Amino acid sequence: MIQTFNYVFGFGVLAILLAIAILWIQDVRQYEDAVRRNYPVIGRFRGLFITLGEFFRQYFFAMDREELPFNRAQREWAYRAAEDKGNTIAFGSTKPLDIPGTPIFVNAAFPKLEEETHDQVPLEFGPYCQKPYLSPSFFNISGMSYGALSGPAVRALSLGAARAGIWLNTGEGGLAPHHMEGKADLVFQIGTAKYGVRKPEGGFDPERLKALGENDQVKMIEIKLAQGAKPGKGGILPAQKISPLVAEIRGIRPGEASISPNRHPEVKDPASLLKMVNQVREATGKPVGIKSVFSDERFIDSLCEEILRIGAVKAPDFITVDGGEGGTGASPMPLMDHVGLPLYEALVIVSDSLTKHGLKERVRLIASGKLATPANAAYALALGADRVVSGRGFMFALGCIQALKCNKNTCPTGITTHDKRLQRGLDPADKAEKVASYARRLVQEVETIAHSCGVEEAAELERHHVRIVLPSGKTERADRLFPTA
Repeated sequence: MIQTFNYVFGFGVLAILLAIAILWIQDVRQYEDAVRRNYPVIGRFRGLFITLGEFFRQYFFAMDREELPFNRAQREWAYRAAEDKGNTIAFGSTKPLDIPGTPIFVNAAFPKLEEETHDQVPLEFGPYCQKPYLSPSFFNISGMSYGALSGPAVRALSLGAARAGIWLNTGEGGLAPHHMEGKADLVFQIGTAKYGVRKPEGGFDPERLKALGENDQVKMIEIKLAQGAKPGKGGILPAQKISPLVAEIRGIRPGEASISPNRHPEVKDPASLLKMVNQVREATGKPVGIKSVFSDERFIDSLCEEILRIGAVKAPDFITVDGGEGGTGASPMPLMDHVGLPLYEALVIVSDSLTKHGLKERVRLIASGKLATPANAAYALALGADRVVSGRGFMFALGCIQALKCNKNTCPTGITTHDKRLQRGLDPADKAEKVASYARRLVQEVETIAHSCGVEEAAELERHHVRIVLPSGKTERADRLFPTA
């Protein structure tokens, strides 16, 4: 009896070990799931727990809508969109509709039939430039630097952007070979340290600026004054993420933290800001805009007044409004939590100031800040944005699981780490298709909202198409809460 038991037990152990070995081989050889590839067998439990979580949350845990900064419902939408799966849900909405500030779109009595709609109309940036840019899509990829993101992640974004016909913003870390790989349209971002266009001692390098103008993939240039997650603070890239290639591209020493100045030293008022915009535009011949966090109406008004003084031809070709809810790889908590207006309020301020000064048609408006889902993107368009960009939405398309390890070089999905062992889990070819699918699906569902509101395309959404929940629980039309100047 004991001998039989030993045989059975031994056979069972061998069977289990064999099964584990088979699963391990399957996991390391697949490319769809970075967590399983980086953590063979163990990583399978994540999918199991996600599936079981739906049942456990009925009894013990918080609902899908209560996780932060992106709740599970938002992340699951992004994951399904990236995999081009159906995004229908059953039973009823889990989104509370009585929270003050919630936008509710006003459906038309006679929504548009499919044959009454049309594709997006390309939008021109920089009409007075030597090389204007026709932007095909209202939804694009926000600035995320090589260094903050891994090489495979940037490759996947570049390849995916090209497939979806959208632009990819380089972020402030300079132009890496990974950005160029997919042949996508690029927006080159100039941060306060001027990585990629700087002299060794600082300041613009005229030759590197000229090279930007000669690069056919670089379609526009964005001068970053501030970003939502750290307004008043320059970029922060921890030392452990400064690989030799990152250091070479940025023009800094490997292994030392990359800390950008709080602002461009030569920019101290609207006049000097416009001087920089025109300096870059003249050197490159391409549309040039600015990105900032707008919390003070006086600044945008004074900028518009200075534009009118020197002539609208010399205005920035676009303004990117980043809300205080914007993301980043690393930021001091006081800035992330307590400084900078939320996007939607700031967007109204900037849009209305441009309208009041007669500059809305001259200066294109781009919205940035937690715009990873169709409703958020559609709301930004309705409030006055011409284009919408997202960073973290595309990170979800790459496989981000919101592990909150972006600043520690230990990202389990290989997206924000330079650890080669973890990067191997991210296959650029596979993730590129997910990036493209996510972009196409978001555009499609924003258009679904627009058609429900009775307009032919998303660009035609306006404030009267949205009602906002008030503290009383009642709603009011957005055009009455935010009357256009």
